[in-house]
Amino acid sequence: MSKKIASGANKIVLDVTCGSGAFMKTKNEAEKLSNTMKEIGNLAERETVCIITNMDEPVGYAIGNSLEIIETVECLKGNIPEDIKEIITTIGSYIIKLAGKGDNLEENKIKILENVKNGKAYNKFLELVQNQNGDIEYIKNTDKFEKAKYILPVICEEEGYIYKLNAEKVRKNICKFRCRKIEKRR
Repeated sequence: MSKKIASGANKIVLDVTCGSGAFMKTKNEAEKLSNTMKEIGNLAERETVCIITNMDEPVGYAIGNSLEIIETVECLKGNIPEDIKEIITTIGSYIIKLAGKGDNLEENKIKILENVKNGKAYNKFLELVQNQNGDIEYIKNTDKFEKAKYILPVICEEEGYIYKLNAEKVRKNICKFRCRKIEKRR
């Protein structure tokens, strides 16, 4: 909140995550944090909205920094997994509302998806990266991103549905795997 207030933000939308893959493990903890953030916003005379996002399982299809950036670029090109679509349209619809550009959250979600479909979102991202002296060639051609040495597909041998995936355990197991591989190379 201090960075947002110091940078001059008058309206603030926060994504407060909860679940096994987040700092706040329960919805109740996330709600308490959200209330605290709103109080800070009120004290600083900043309109603040908090959206609670469930992180009991990974969002989208990718895990890992480069893979998640590549997935982000794909989302901006219109290839958006449903869970990511719900998160970005919900947060974005409140941003549009607070900016005074639309009071109807459902209509705001449609506006967001239209700007993805017509390429404006992708082009704006290129502009933002370029304005910060980033190399937009990585955005234009995501094959330039360094790939992990080990990429492990997870293939189900039975038909069915995954009803829960503990994000924290996935992260810890990935870290353990990486550490073991590093130790073996030494």
